[in-house]
Amino acid sequence: MQSTMMNVPLSLNHLLERAGTLFAGNEVVSRLPDKSLRRHNYGEIYRRTRALACALQGLGLKKGDRVATLCWNHHAHLECYFGVPAVGGVMHTLNLRLSPEDIGWIAGDAEDRFLVIDDVLLPLYERFKHLHQFEKVIVFPFSGAPVPAGFTDYEALLAGADPDGFVYAPHDENDPVSMCYTSGTTGRPKGVAYSHRSTVLHTLVASLGDFWGLRGTDVVLPVTPMFHANSWGMPYGAVMMGVKLVFPGPHMHPDDLLDLMTTESPTLALGVPTIWMTLIQAYDASLKPDSPNRGRWKLPSGMRSLVGGAAVPESLIRAFDAHGIWILQGWGMTETSPVATISYPRAELRGAGADEKYRRAAMAGVPVPLVDLRARGDSGQDQPWDGHSVGEIQVRGPFITGGYHEAGSPPDKFSDDGWLRTGDVASVDALGFVRISDRTKDLIKSGGEWISSVDLENALMAHPAVAEAAVIAIPDEQWGERPLACVVPKRGEEATPDALNALLLTKGFAKWQLPERYEFTDAVPRTSTGKFYKLKLRQQFPR
Repeated sequence: MQSTMMNVPLSLNHLLERAGTLFAGNEVVSRLPDKSLRRHNYGEIYRRTRALACALQGLGLKKGDRVATLCWNHHAHLECYFGVPAVGGVMHTLNLRLSPEDIGWIAGDAEDRFLVIDDVLLPLYERFKHLHQFEKVIVFPFSGAPVPAGFTDYEALLAGADPDGFVYAPHDENDPVSMCYTSGTTGRPKGVAYSHRSTVLHTLVASLGDFWGLRGTDVVLPVTPMFHANSWGMPYGAVMMGVKLVFPGPHMHPDDLLDLMTTESPTLALGVPTIWMTLIQAYDASLKPDSPNRGRWKLPSGMRSLVGGAAVPESLIRAFDAHGIWILQGWGMTETSPVATISYPRAELRGAGADEKYRRAAMAGVPVPLVDLRARGDSGQDQPWDGHSVGEIQVRGPFITGGYHEAGSPPDKFSDDGWLRTGDVASVDALGFVRISDRTKDLIKSGGEWISSVDLENALMAHPAVAEAAVIAIPDEQWGERPLACVVPKRGEEATPDALNALLLTKGFAKWQLPERYEFTDAVPRTSTGKFYKLKLRQQFPR
């Protein structure tokens, strides 16, 4: 018997048309370099996006050609998310926090044809332009200043195009729409291309009630950069649902984000733990009687917060919950689009105590629908879901990459039966909660026993005097490796090794698991995506 269903391909173009038709009056807010706010609605964004697609078509963009973006989070970047694939192109977000040398190499590896760039980032472009020749550099006048000679003005380009006359390029649902590169902390970054099909499916799954829980009445503040795994896919979900978007632009300082939260009252915000740690510290400091910021800010009551990109310490979840904000932790990678697991309140835990709920919230979470997950042990067998047995997380699904741009499916990244090897070591319990122990390269093997650097970090950050803590392995003649803890004290606070070790002992760590040494520092180095840059720490503390 044949199916009676229509064979309609999944397409981002449908999401754009939906927004322009159903949500034309809903707001999109962008914060400019001078911190003023520019307001558009989806009707305007729809026409501007079609104008961009028409203009790119006029410039000769062909199916599959890459258009790079080097932009902060704002409305024009959103237009690229839909305008580039509308004409058959592939939007490639360049990470502006990488070194100029890495940006240039990545642009060359992707064979980017055009570049859309914020005018405030032109000095960065000047530092890598010799590494890759773009056919055309299109400058978005983000600051409002005139576009310099020799570049194409983004606004003039749109003004000269006909959005009404534009016709979407023919496409298959498996055609690529966007590309992101991995962080590349252990080698050259690798390109991951997402399709219409994978992006739409990821959007539908992530928007479910227990995950993003997107509603038309939401106000979404995406602090996660749009150049980092497509801001976790949130721009696609926001357009699909017509929610109000509030883009922070280049202003990521805690004071700036708190100002924006106070004026725009988001109901859902997403960002990496680093940002959220400094934000809650700044807010709590403002509550003190002698604070110069006392009364300046108001955290939106009941706001949901999606946090990922690195392990979320339980102390951070508790700190936000004290103000009526619940943090949902998600786990994923560039290769997983990226949402693969989310730690949401399960019905089975409805009667659990507060400590158990916090403990679960600090886990990586439960696999989302359409994602299969296994923990593969060293022997090549799947580990039981008993909450104790550990193995490498391997995943597969319709929005998990099956290979890398120009690199295929190398065996160190894919199993023989086609599962993605993530490099994360974890256990899974009977309810499906994934508890990540570490990256395979970050586990500490001391005297033949494994020590989780992530567990130590999360426990140390529960100390009231600690702002951040990162743990690495250092060589040891007797034990092979021992933990070294790099600790950033909170301003005006003091943390001592004895006090920190005493805390760890109360958290259930054995004496042999305690750090061999503590190094107190002003900051922990971070990667371009906000994770602890442990490679640099190992270089800084080789022994």
